[in-house]
Parts: sequence; structure tokens; C-alpha cells
Amino acid sequence: MKKRRLGNNGFEISEIGLGCWQIGGDWGAEIGNEKSQEILSKAVDSGITFFDTADVYGNGRSEEQIGRFLKEHNEEVKVATKFGRDANIFPDNYTEKGLRDCVAASKKRLGVSCIDLLQLHCIPIDVLRKGEVFNWLRALKKEGEISHFGVSVESEEEGLLCLKEEGIQSLQVIFNIFRQKLATQLLPQAKVQGVGIIVRLPLASGLLTGKFTKETQFSEDDHRNFNSNGEVFNVGETFAGLPFEKGVELANELKKLCPSNMSLAEMSLRWILDHEEVTTIIPGASSSKHIQANSKVSSLPPLPDQLTAEIAHFYKEHVHDHIRGVY
Repeated sequence: MKKRRLGNNGFEISEIGLGCWQIGGDWGAEIGNEKSQEILSKAVDSGITFFDTADVYGNGRSEEQIGRFLKEHNEEVKVATKFGRDANIFPDNYTEKGLRDCVAASKKRLGVSCIDLLQLHCIPIDVLRKGEVFNWLRALKKEGEISHFGVSVESEEEGLLCLKEEGIQSLQVIFNIFRQKLATQLLPQAKVQGVGIIVRLPLASGLLTGKFTKETQFSEDDHRNFNSNGEVFNVGETFAGLPFEKGVELANELKKLCPSNMSLAEMSLRWILDHEEVTTIIPGASSSKHIQANSKVSSLPPLPDQLTAEIAHFYKEHVHDHIRGVY
């Protein structure tokens, strides 16, 4: 597993990390304690040294699972968590006390004295513009409550706004073959300013595995069912903002571009890593076999220039106009 540094002054982490929403049991089939620990253990065994979670994943359960793992293992793992989507805070009750209370609760669940990376969790753009929350974060860092802070954003506008703030270490963004817009302006600007990029939804909620059909059904409590059209939160967080049936159709077309020795998922993850601005990718995993497959991509060679050009053309001509939601 290769490693990259999270921004100019950040820590070194694996190119492939682990998104820990699923082990919180928020959606889909609940993952039990034993299986959660197995997934975390397999991740570390595969060279993964970065876990991404949030205080609202399973109402704290994801953080608790990570805390349990850290207590029982001595591996060097960096943990990023998030603040800002708790029902008592979102969308218009952001206070310094609220932030401090949530940080204290996250530290307790994780079993740490200092959070490696605290990220604002897709909070309203008006709160970002006001800017007070960044002063609170800077104070927490100065006090040693957190080592670094960053922001998880929904749109390029939000990302560019955050890059104006002093001390920001990272941006977490939705970026994949079906959602390429950020490659033009945001990613290069982040690199200039020494800000790391964490990529979520690298496989567009599974579309870019190429395993779905238009008849695929998801469970009632799976966000790919209840948020497929943005009914509950930003539509871009599910299938990268594409209508499901169109996404399946596009994934099948994209398979035709895959080299004979690569799966669609491998090509999709490798495409992201080929952007030097990206620090790490955080696909989720509901089983240890997903960990192995994702980790393998770090050792694959970059995609040929011709293929990269074809993927860019495919996005511009066939994908872009179908994306919904803030972008």
C-alpha cells in the first residue's frame, strides 16, 4: 500500500482508506460487532492506515467500533471524524459550545485524547460564509483537542469558500468518473494551497462496480432506496446524483473502455488515484473481501493517457448533463 501526505503539513496515510459509515449500521443490513471488528482488522492488514467516520454514523456506533478496535490493537491508524449533522445542531443551531460538546463525545467514543482530523460535516453554506465555526476549530487545535481540521463539502462553491480559511488541512469531496467537475478548478487550487483531498463515493454508491442492473432492489433502510432522488439529503450523496437506471446504463457503457486486465471498479479507483491532488480514497466496505479488492488498486500502474482522455470524453458527452443536485 502506497502512502501520501494529507496536505503540506498533515500526516502520512494510505492511498486507500476506509469509509466507516456502513459499520455504524445507519443503512442497509446492520453489521454486527464481530463483523465490524473483522472489517477494521482486515483493513489494517491490507495496509490501510486511515479510517473516516462521523459522530452521526449509527448515532455514534461507528466511532465506538473504531474506539474498540484502537483499544485492542496497537497499529498506527489515523482517524478522521465529523461534526455538524447532529439533529440538535443541523441546520441552524451551530454554537461553539455545541461543537465542543460533540468533540468531547467523539473523543470519548473513540477513546482518544486528541482527534487526528475533525471535519465539518456538509454544514450549510451560510454557516461556512459566516466563518465563526472556523475560529472555533482553530481554538480547539490550539488547545490540543484536535490535531487538524477540514471540511466535507457538497459542491465546488463550498470547497473554494473553505480554501480561503486559514489552517484548513483537508477537503472531503465527491469525486469519481461520473462526477469529474472538481478536476478543473478545485483540485488544482487545493494543491497550490497545500490542502489534502479526501475522496468519498469513489464508486458512486456501487454503480461503478458494474454489478447492478435496472432491476436491482435495495432494502428499505438503504440510502440507495430512500434517497435515490434526494428525498432525505443531497441527491449527490447517492449514485453521484445520477438517476439509478441511467447510472446503470452508463456503467455498462463504461465497461467497454476497461482494459482486459481490469474490472470497472479497479479502473474507477485507479482513475481517482491518478490525480496527484488526491491524498486518499475512502470506499466503504460491508465485508473483508471488499477491503482486499480496494487495497489492490494502490499497486496498479497509472491508466494510459489515451484511456484517461477517453474517460474524460465519456463524462462530457454522456454523463454531465444527467447529474442532479448541488455540484
